[in-house]
Amino acid sequence: MFHMKNPSHPGAFIKSEIIVPLELTVTDAAKALGVTRPALSAVLNGRAALSPQMALRVEKAFGPTMDTLLRMQTSHDIAAARLTESKIKVKKFARKA
Repeated sequence: MFHMKNPSHPGAFIKSEIIVPLELTVTDAAKALGVTRPALSAVLNGRAALSPQMALRVEKAFGPTMDTLLRMQTSHDIAAARLTESKIKVKKFARKA
């Protein structure tokens, strides 16, 4: 099975494909989305996960579908978990005969 090594955080996508091209400040984008500047900044800089509610706000304000944004978040989360896979020690469950 193919695993993406380092998929982008959706915040990086939102920043590079929406905020920068529209020449918005984080403050102006936060106002348009109806969220606080710190909350949006945390998502844009990859310090916080994109929630379904934030993804829906982005969809309604700027167009990219919430489904696409949340798939990006899931891919990012899966890749991050895979990086810690060797630290997780679990025995494979085997049903007794």
